[in-house]
Amino acid sequence: MNYRNRLIELPQNRVWRSYQGGRTLDELAGKKQPCDSHFPEDWIASATAANNPDSGLEQEGISTVSVDGRECLFSDLLAQDPVYFLGADQVERFGTKPMLLVKLLDSAIRLQLQAHPTAEFARAHLDSNSGKAEAYYILGVREDIEEAYIYLGFQRPPNREAFKRVVEAQDLAAMESWFDRISVKPGDVLFIPGGIPHAIGEGIFLVEIMEPSDLVVRFEYEREGYTLPESARFMNRGLDFCLDILDFDAKPENRVRREHMFEPRLEAEYSDTAHRYHLVGAETTPCFQVKKSVTRGTVTREESSYFTGVVTSGRCVLKTSESEIALETYEKFFCPAGLGAFTIEAEEEVQILECFPPGL
Repeated sequence: MNYRNRLIELPQNRVWRSYQGGRTLDELAGKKQPCDSHFPEDWIASATAANNPDSGLEQEGISTVSVDGRECLFSDLLAQDPVYFLGADQVERFGTKPMLLVKLLDSAIRLQLQAHPTAEFARAHLDSNSGKAEAYYILGVREDIEEAYIYLGFQRPPNREAFKRVVEAQDLAAMESWFDRISVKPGDVLFIPGGIPHAIGEGIFLVEIMEPSDLVVRFEYEREGYTLPESARFMNRGLDFCLDILDFDAKPENRVRREHMFEPRLEAEYSDTAHRYHLVGAETTPCFQVKKSVTRGTVTREESSYFTGVVTSGRCVLKTSESEIALETYEKFFCPAGLGAFTIEAEEEVQILECFPPGL
């Protein structure tokens, strides 16, 4: 398989989830009758398995890619030459699994109220090197949604005893009283560290960048007719155990916007019409970095790290010494660490979200 000096195109990799959505992803796939279903996410350049014990699907979550006319699992491709794909430093620090997971997420309903463990908690108690810190880049909002929002942090936090009592009673009104709706719009960038309770609102289409795990604590059991089995609520460990995951600190909206929402910052100028912007970096999290390139015309670049790219606006042609791929809005690719130089060509402006692992 001739994989060197090539950018890797990434077809859709739909994954079952407990909430409904995915109509936009159906449209992107060219389905004749796009609809919402329990496949609302597209896992991109994923070597991470989904924690869906009841779905019956093998290797669910791990991407399938086509290279040189042959299909294989993304994890198998990486294993053929991990230093080329991930870089010697990443392999030495983390092994042959990429420390990054990127998704397209399309919500038809509000997701369950939930939280994720930090990496420190996961290493100490869950036998995992990764927690699930995550960032959102808002792409769009459905036309019938008057106000797009997320829940992020407790604005009126309960104490641990009250939290446990309300969750055991499944008193949804009491749960929602802990939160204010934080309005969001296309182009917004948010960071949600481990431990912070949150939920994505209905009708939002976004890119989600995160640590490579599917660890989640859901303290709302039923949404829109689907009830979570006990195994999917508290990672098979019980509510008392998971209380230690949650951050009960009060986060009023002004604090959320100051500490968890970011404006782009110019990082590099490749030419008068080719720039890159810093969105999320080491000052916010050690887990990953997120950048956005804006290009019109032609620019040649070279990166020292692998990254996953998502075209968020426009179209372009990406060229290397061995390959050429044309990408439209919301199409995706993987850039190996050892690729070398590649060229972006765009007649009109193209914007690419570039998601990097730790330690760039």
